[in-house]
Amino acid sequence: MDLVACAALLLFRVTVTLSLIVFALSSALLVDVVVDRYHIPKVCSREVQTEDFIRYHFNGTFYADGKKFDSSHDRGKASISQVGLGRLITGMDRGLQGMCVNERRRITVPPHLAYGSVGISGTIPPDAVLVYDVLLLDIWNNEDEVQVRTLHKPATCNRTAAASDFIRYRYNGTLLSGEAFDSSYLRNETYDTYLGQGDLIKGMDKGLLGMCVGERRVIIIPPFLAYGEKGYGALVPPQASLVFEVLLVDVFNPKDDVIVEAKEVPGGCTRRTQKGDYIRYHYNGSFLDGTAFDSSYRRNSTYNTYIGVGHVIQGMDKALQGLCMGEKRRVRIPPHLAYGEKGVGDFIPGSAVLVFDIHVIDFHNPEDPVQIKVTHKPQRCDVTTEADDYIQYRYNCSLMTGTLLYSSDHYDFPSTTTLGANKVIQGLEEGLSGMCVGERREVVVPPHWGHGENGAGAVPGSAVLLFELELLELQKGVPDGYMFVWLGDGPNPLFPAMDLNSDKEVPLEEFSLFIMKQVGEGKGRLRPGVDVDSIIRDMFNNQDRNSDGRIVEEELKLKEDEEPIQVRRDEL
Repeated sequence: MDLVACAALLLFRVTVTLSLIVFALSSALLVDVVVDRYHIPKVCSREVQTEDFIRYHFNGTFYADGKKFDSSHDRGKASISQVGLGRLITGMDRGLQGMCVNERRRITVPPHLAYGSVGISGTIPPDAVLVYDVLLLDIWNNEDEVQVRTLHKPATCNRTAAASDFIRYRYNGTLLSGEAFDSSYLRNETYDTYLGQGDLIKGMDKGLLGMCVGERRVIIIPPFLAYGEKGYGALVPPQASLVFEVLLVDVFNPKDDVIVEAKEVPGGCTRRTQKGDYIRYHYNGSFLDGTAFDSSYRRNSTYNTYIGVGHVIQGMDKALQGLCMGEKRRVRIPPHLAYGEKGVGDFIPGSAVLVFDIHVIDFHNPEDPVQIKVTHKPQRCDVTTEADDYIQYRYNCSLMTGTLLYSSDHYDFPSTTTLGANKVIQGLEEGLSGMCVGERREVVVPPHWGHGENGAGAVPGSAVLLFELELLELQKGVPDGYMFVWLGDGPNPLFPAMDLNSDKEVPLEEFSLFIMKQVGEGKGRLRPGVDVDSIIRDMFNNQDRNSDGRIVEEELKLKEDEEPIQVRRDEL
């Protein structure tokens, strides 16, 4: 061997020897675990303590050369152990103390706190310094309870979830490390279940108790109150603590009945709805969490139906009874009195509690008569309206909510009509009958006395109408079909009485003077509401049989079986 080669070999032996000396010295000087907390989460609600269980990932390497000897990552399964009770090497028991979930730390363990001078045959050599790179995933203790933290609670909470209730809720589910494993939001559906009957994991059954609809809370569940040692398929690993962020959407009990809350009840309510009535009402429909699903207001159309005959859901049939006109009430209907477990397509989810804010517009019964209330009557009332009378009157026509539809005040002259001529609705005819001049009335007209199911103009179908009436003028009428009637016995013989100048003939002018004289003296009456000259001309022409412009005695006939002279009535 030449000198150069000999020198190189000597240098290599010296270097190895020095490295072994340095390593031996450093191992000897490492008397305790060395912990490097190189990543600490911003939030750490709990630190590892003796007797805690932990779930963690790690890579194990030798301090001397960095060679890996073990890894939970490589196995694809986190390690689970209890800390501080000798189930781990002493160095790990010490090095894991005070660790937070999601913390990363490097733990260097000297041989006497690891596998000592013996090591593990084929894996850990004697006197090996070990380095563990640890990520803490979970922590729990056998004494742990379900933890609940309220994120939001509604200002009003009339009811909280209790055992045996059926609830609907949304949730995001994560592991304690924050890794998501499930979400009802991603499926765009609620989780629907009974509470406190074993249909849920124990921790969830506890964590949901006492929640209000609209409340948000975080529920942290230790593994033994969740899926325990088995986990849940590929979603939840064994011995995993679970974190649920929950929003309660709905709650009811199978024993629940319809709940009615009166919001506004008009004074002077003399009648309330009952079975068999027909009702018109507006409503806003929503779920318990306030989400709207329907509104009659948006359609600008009332909902019209009979009450108590099964035309609406059972709960609404109940809720619509006992209402006053104009009343507003809030109705809460459990699903078994609404659309049940199936719901209605995408419109109403299954098992949904429905909330209706109702405003009653009007109601009636098909047997209802016209209701008349006299609000003012003159002291003297000798003559009252009847069929064939010609009247002049003022009116306001409104819905029962007070919405004005029509008014005679909108026109230059008051309204006129001949009673019994079928020119106004039947209910108004009824309301105008038997009135004195100066009398005022309030008249309620149900639709079968008014404009019926179809309505007319501004009058909605099946609307109950309120008329405010005042009689201004009354002209007594004549029987239907007649133009003139005697109020007593007429002149007998008649022709000489008509022949005012006794010249044996009666022209139109003389006939007109005769008729007006009878009317003026109260002996006869012309049909009111029709042009007087037209009536008299028609009467004259009817008697002037030969149309020569004069009536003679031979032409005057008064046969009882002769058809009465018809005169067209004004269309008012």
